[in-house]
Amino acid sequence: MTYTIHLTLNGTPREISLDDPRVTLLDLLRERVGLTGAKKGCDRGQCGACTVLVDGRRINSCLALAVSLDGADVTTIEGLAEGDSLHPVQEAFIAHDGLQCGFCTPGQIMSAVGLIAEGQTDGDPERVRECMSGNLCRCGAYAGITEAVLDVQQQMSETEQGRKRA
Repeated sequence: MTYTIHLTLNGTPREISLDDPRVTLLDLLRERVGLTGAKKGCDRGQCGACTVLVDGRRINSCLALAVSLDGADVTTIEGLAEGDSLHPVQEAFIAHDGLQCGFCTPGQIMSAVGLIAEGQTDGDPERVRECMSGNLCRCGAYAGITEAVLDVQQQMSETEQGRKRA
């Protein structure tokens, strides 16, 4: 039996046929759609390397069945940059050395984008670390990751304050 799902992947509507209802979103993205930014680390939802945004919320794509996401809006690391312009979080990760080997970086960045959108850290480094604790980095780039998130939050806060004054 074939299942057809409709997803918006990085802003593009897609109709995808699945021959197996057990296909995870991660496997769909990597093996069937060719979006390989999300990584298969532990395949158990413990490392965060597969983090993507579904309807604006952070999820471990290795734990989500693709068939259960019919109609969802999925954003992957490939959908963040606009042309040659990197997303502010991507730029901040580079500026603050928030990466080393790079394996966890797509998941870290997607988690950071989701975290910033959630607005639950109020510029507190400890809160950033806590909210990003589902994303593991074997290289230990946590200080740079935290600095990158705080930097983007600060930039967004300053931009918002500037808009209010105008």
